[in-house]
Amino acid sequence: MSEKVIVEASEHILTITFNRPEKMNALDPESFYLLAQALYRLQHDDDLRVGVIQAAGKHFTAGLELEKWAPIFAKGTVPELPPEHLDPYGINGEMLTKPLIMAVQGICYTSGLELLLNTDMRVATADARFAQLEVKRGIYPCGGGTVRLPEEIGWARAQRYLLTGDEFTGQQAFDWGMITELADASDVQNRARELAKKVAAAAPLGVKAALKSSKTARLHGDTAALNGVFNDMPGVMKSEDAMEGVRSFMERREAQFKGR
Repeated sequence: MSEKVIVEASEHILTITFNRPEKMNALDPESFYLLAQALYRLQHDDDLRVGVIQAAGKHFTAGLELEKWAPIFAKGTVPELPPEHLDPYGINGEMLTKPLIMAVQGICYTSGLELLLNTDMRVATADARFAQLEVKRGIYPCGGGTVRLPEEIGWARAQRYLLTGDEFTGQQAFDWGMITELADASDVQNRARELAKKVAAAAPLGVKAALKSSKTARLHGDTAALNGVFNDMPGVMKSEDAMEGVRSFMERREAQFKGR
């Protein structure tokens, strides 16, 4: 039996690949925990600087494999994560502080869309199909979609899709600012990795601080983010990477950052 989730590390990048194309990469509980375990590894492995989530086959994901999740949701409690697992939806427990990039082709429904909304850069095909279609299944989004989709595309537009379960395309999502860039299906994963390489080549401490400030603004407002900008500045400015950045500029070469 092939692995449901393939996890590979190289060039400071952790690549997580959903690998159930015969099931349209539907996320069953086992796949969820494998994803959560991989994200914990990304967070705590100092050699890893950025993550990429992608999927094998024609489709990113059809969403949750509902028949396997229904008994869990019926309990009315959030699935408990074991130690050394990190919530992919950024709702419970430890939050990911390293950048996460997602590559989407085909359909990306329900949990897939909510996963995307908790990433930092998103590459998709123009004809990718997104939907928060839980209301058509007698339930409603519980992975952050009700909060993050309005933030991303505006209140009225988000309710148009949250309350009907209708689809929208990758092109629409790009036009609304929800997608970083569009790519052909044959190139969408390559483009995501190219972006990941750019992030991995940048100074890790600077990247982490920039992402932290951005997330603070999103979660707690602009004032909180602005008040905290200089809290992390001394540590970054005194780092070996900051000195390497100056040296590389003076020597007109590419910087070689170590994350310290």
